Amino acid sequence: MGIESRFIWMDGELVPFDQAKVHVLSHSLHYGLGVFEGIRTYRQPGGGGGVFKLDEHLRRLFDSAKMCRMTIPFSFEQVREACIQTLKANEYEEGYIRPLITLGKGAMGLGARNNPVQVTVATWEWGAYLGEEGLRDGIRVATSTFTRHHVNANLQRAKVIGHYVNSILARYEANDNGFDEAIMLDQMGWVAEGTGENLFVVRDGVVKTPPVVNILAGITRRTAMDILRREGLSVQEVPFGRDALYVADEVFLTGTAAEITPVREVDRREVGPPGPLTKRVQEVYSTGVRGEVDWLRPYITRY
Repeated sequence: MGIESRFIWMDGELVPFDQAKVHVLSHSLHYGLGVFEGIRTYRQPGGGGGVFKLDEHLRRLFDSAKMCRMTIPFSFEQVREACIQTLKANEYEEGYIRPLITLGKGAMGLGARNNPVQVTVATWEWGAYLGEEGLRDGIRVATSTFTRHHVNANLQRAKVIGHYVNSILARYEANDNGFDEAIMLDQMGWVAEGTGENLFVVRDGVVKTPPVVNILAGITRRTAMDILRREGLSVQEVPFGRDALYVADEVFLTGTAAEITPVREVDRREVGPPGPLTKRVQEVYSTGVRGEVDWLRPYITRY
């Protein structure tokens, strides 16, 4: 699947895909200051699409912009409507939504403060981020030599464009070494997250996930925790080392793009096929985002 669509929303209007352009001297292109979100929409019972946790994603988008001292020139409701409008224009019942806030052309240099803030919403059809086989059978991951940003080096709670260079280098390294994805450690050596996913580990029925200190507070992460708790399981948000992954009964990744992806191998140490807790979280999540789980329905914006 490609990323081409019919229309992209830019600064208040829908424009044809081939006309959705920014200037080569746009500030964000040179320095990476900008924020974005990744959101999914799913086909709902009876037809039509439903965006999963749209408001939660847009709240994080506006929070990210605020942390980066960027004032979005549209209201929350206007950006929300832009997401729905773009999906409808492209006739997507299932797809991916990318709201993007960037700085346009004007002054150059790190001290530039008055460049126009530009808002874009793109949509495209996107299947399983780490592959259908990965969703079914689990993926192979390797601990990266690249360290997750120090908590005081960047705004860890913000989804900033430039942050992802760190993740890209880790992903390249893992792929070049024959793995599907990388696991990143923090500056203390604790497990942090994948390159674009949060991480859970299960041992003897106890579920752990790294605390939100120097990781992105994932919306799918929170949903997985809600699912587990409704299944009667507690989730411990505690630091742990990569050795916990080596002896885990189950490991899985969560993310809007990755959804719920099992891990079958870590650093050439077998975890095994997807376990019962991973499969249960997958099942509830997959049916829930498609409107088939009562308590998840309020989080779906239908159109």
